Amino acid sequence: MTKKPFGVNLTLLPSLNPPDYAAYARVIAEEGVKIVETAGHNPGPIIAQLKKANIVILHKCTTIRHAKSAIKLGVDFLSIDGFECAGHVGEHDLTSFILLGRARQELTVPFIASGGFAEGRGLAAALALGAEGINMGTRFLCTAESPIHQKIKEAIVHAQETDTALVMRRWRNTSRYFANTVTEAVLKIEKESPSGEFSEIAPFVNGQRGRQVFLNGDIHHGVS
Repeated sequence: MTKKPFGVNLTLLPSLNPPDYAAYARVIAEEGVKIVETAGHNPGPIIAQLKKANIVILHKCTTIRHAKSAIKLGVDFLSIDGFECAGHVGEHDLTSFILLGRARQELTVPFIASGGFAEGRGLAAALALGAEGINMGTRFLCTAESPIHQKIKEAIVHAQETDTALVMRRWRNTSRYFANTVTEAVLKIEKESPSGEFSEIAPFVNGQRGRQVFLNGDIHHGVS
């Protein structure tokens, strides 16, 4: 698809059917990928595997404690993710301004800022706070080159700052998604379920439904 440099993301999350992350890492190395972003649960074994192939590793962190642990594991640089970010926000609700200030004081490797950044003014603020750059995800979904459905692009552009929902906190897997009928259903189960079994919400938050949102343009089809 491209002759330009590119990276691969490996997000290590709890799952009813965990992927074979070691196999993913092996293929990444075999295909000559030079940069990998890791996130989620303990990346130690994967980092060790990737380092044998001399791959540059970026790890996403939502606390300074986790960032320091990642440095000890040998990561090359870090993404410091504030509570404003989409997707997995961590469990401590620490905002970008707080985290970036602490990162500048405490970290010994370069870091970039993630969460709530979408234009040049945010980049300027991140650089002033000590970051080497910013990480943008949602913003790129709205570009002309993005292959997602036009209705989803329009929904993102017209969204307000209050149009997200935090779900799965009960299972310490807190995630920020676009607020819709699916997130409402998940939050209702979280609040009212006597058993607290993750299987109760699994049909609502599975990745397949989320991916379909970007293809069919129905913002209420899944979580995204």
